[in-house]
Amino acid sequence: MKIFGKDKSEEKKLDSVAIIMDGNGRWAKARGLDRTMGHKAGAKIVQGILEHLRDLGIHHVTLYAFSTENWKRPKREVDMLMELFYQYLDTVVLKIVKEDESFCMRIIGDKQRLSEKLRNKCIEIEELSAGRPFICNLALNYGGRDDIVNAANSAINDGHTELTEEILSRYIYTSSSPDPDLVIRTGGDFRISNFLLWQIAYSEFIVLDTLWPDLTNEDIDRCIEHFYKRNRRFGGLDPEETNKA
Repeated sequence: MKIFGKDKSEEKKLDSVAIIMDGNGRWAKARGLDRTMGHKAGAKIVQGILEHLRDLGIHHVTLYAFSTENWKRPKREVDMLMELFYQYLDTVVLKIVKEDESFCMRIIGDKQRLSEKLRNKCIEIEELSAGRPFICNLALNYGGRDDIVNAANSAINDGHTELTEEILSRYIYTSSSPDPDLVIRTGGDFRISNFLLWQIAYSEFIVLDTLWPDLTNEDIDRCIEHFYKRNRRFGGLDPEETNKA
């Protein structure tokens, strides 16, 4: 399969995308709406974006839905978000995993702070969709630092007395997915926001001014076009530069 003229067998193939879905609140404010309406609008575009990425031949997508720091927001907004997550998983996602045998959803992050109802729904979705080829990691109560600390503690509890990158990578929440080739952030802010700190060491970044609810498949296409124009050296040199050295 080819993506924008690039054969997937090429070394620079794109197989894993991470997205920081930012701008829901600002989208609502610009329209004179309550912030909660922005979150609802943002939830409506998720399925279309995922389907588009899958159709482009990408197998792993990680979405930043709720961070460990987002609990600092007003209780009313947090409560609404938790209910929105439950309703989205119980209706939209549950329908997808029952009808689409290619779709797998994993909820990454610390589930212990979630309500029992939401935790159980997460487990149900994961069990129903396990082992399928298109994987969506939904980061819910996720923090990059927490991910690393949790991985280290889990490895130690399993008896490892000395940690290596290879060992720690096996305990990271996204251990079943490759590190993101591309990270897209909507909303215009140039920061990582404690997202996938371990995994994005050599990811390519694209920041869009577009607010998440306004993101289109055409925006995704342009991001991928830009990705294929990047020169990924992973700390090394281009072959022609190496020959000159």
